[in-house]
Amino acid sequence: MSLDGNALAAGELSSIGIQNSKSVYWNSSIAVLYEEAVKRGEGIVADQGPLVVETGKHTGRSPNAKFVVREPGSQDSIWWGSVNRPFDAADFDRLQDEVGAYLGDRDLFVQDLHAGADPENRIGVRVITERAWNAMFVRHLFLDQYGNGADVDVFDNFTVIHAPGFKAEPERHNTNSDAFVLLHFGKRIVLIGGTGYAGETKKSIFTVMNYILPARGVLSMHCSANYGPANDVALFFGLSGTGKTTLSADTSRTLIGDDEHGWSDNGIFNVEGGCYAKMIALSPEAEPEIFATSRMFGTVLENVVYDQDLRELDLDDDSITENTRGAYPVSYIPNSDPHGVAGHPENILLLTADAFGVMPPIAKLSHEQAMYYFVSGYTSKLAGTEIGIIEPETTFSPCFGAPFLPRPPAEYADLLGQRLAKHQPDVWLINTGWTGGPYGTGSRMPIKDTRAMVKAALDGSLSQVEFEEDPVFGLQIPKTCPDIDQSLLRPRSTWDDTEAYDRTAAELARSFADNFKQYASGAAAGLEAVGPRPS
Repeated sequence: MSLDGNALAAGELSSIGIQNSKSVYWNSSIAVLYEEAVKRGEGIVADQGPLVVETGKHTGRSPNAKFVVREPGSQDSIWWGSVNRPFDAADFDRLQDEVGAYLGDRDLFVQDLHAGADPENRIGVRVITERAWNAMFVRHLFLDQYGNGADVDVFDNFTVIHAPGFKAEPERHNTNSDAFVLLHFGKRIVLIGGTGYAGETKKSIFTVMNYILPARGVLSMHCSANYGPANDVALFFGLSGTGKTTLSADTSRTLIGDDEHGWSDNGIFNVEGGCYAKMIALSPEAEPEIFATSRMFGTVLENVVYDQDLRELDLDDDSITENTRGAYPVSYIPNSDPHGVAGHPENILLLTADAFGVMPPIAKLSHEQAMYYFVSGYTSKLAGTEIGIIEPETTFSPCFGAPFLPRPPAEYADLLGQRLAKHQPDVWLINTGWTGGPYGTGSRMPIKDTRAMVKAALDGSLSQVEFEEDPVFGLQIPKTCPDIDQSLLRPRSTWDDTEAYDRTAAELARSFADNFKQYASGAAAGLEAVGPRPS
């Protein structure tokens, strides 16, 4: 066995069932991993230095591949159902043994990292993978700025065993397909196989944090975060593709992180150390900071099309998938905070990509409305972000992150309610979806206008204007906003057929009411009255 980096005993692998007879690259640097990935034919070097890879048939997350092992230590805390399907512990052990045998005959790349920038709320994360580029990915996405994992104080440790080349046999392994993402909270192991999409690794650890942080009284959140010159923190909640990464990468503000955060008694902290941005149709004018990362050494680009001769990127080409991705350290964004921690938020923005085109582009919410819309999590899944999504699909995703919630949504909502009551931030609903009509008729909200509205909310400009109540959704809509076409503020006025708008808005309001019935008791008691008003 040859070891690179900080060599650890072979027992570290054999203890989890990997009797390795090949080379192990332990905590290798980005440069070494880059070289190995190219040498092994895992990817190509594109113009100006990024590594471009293809993930195979899985170009997005595979929700049906995810299971949680039913075991005594966690089974009473899990939100069992379509998101967290139970998996038998004996089946997990058998599959782990087979994956261990498979990996034991291959070169391996091991990274010891951690998740959670807050020293009081971080876990150790060991990732074992058969591919150099996947090791690059996790080295970007998780934290290592405090040194390799052995030098960091953590309160727990999890291991990700990643074998994209191992295909399950559903009839024998009791999986739904040849791909699987299995979380075993008792053994503190995540077992991933059959899929090359790197986002599964990232989101599995976020799911782990969503399990353990609430038990410590910390709200775990699917959101990006930044702060302004006055250290005013803003949070941006939303599902993939709704604008978290784009809107938080603002040249006038400092980026804390682009996707996953915790909110403790001390303030906000980033769960990760990197960014995982959608690359499709990026432009240097609209998203200059993120666009620049696609031209940097070390950035890992997934499924981005390039010219075979010149190796020049074509970010507009979605022939492989619309869910093209780039992974890079948060430090690649010039105005980012290397520490990943900040104070309590003064503004919270709930992002929705409304495919119906009836939600206002910006509205102010009371704290009760904030709770209602947080629990509802209304948005549209956008093309490519999950297997099978080829056009916007309306969804209610509680806490704007249902696929990553191992606990019941009420637990996260309760924690949010406590934070809102204590710190009194302003809360805004931002529609980054459609205007002038639904998907197929209207157009996507212009990013420059969304940026202008967000800026006005964060710099206090909107506190100086009058508001009016939307008759269907009950939200407070500003009558004016600097630097935008004022007609955008009232969705009904952007439709050619106002009667069609009325019907569509009423339909969406009824969908809200029907969805919220499942939360009408418990932590969400009394919130129905602040929701949309079906006619």
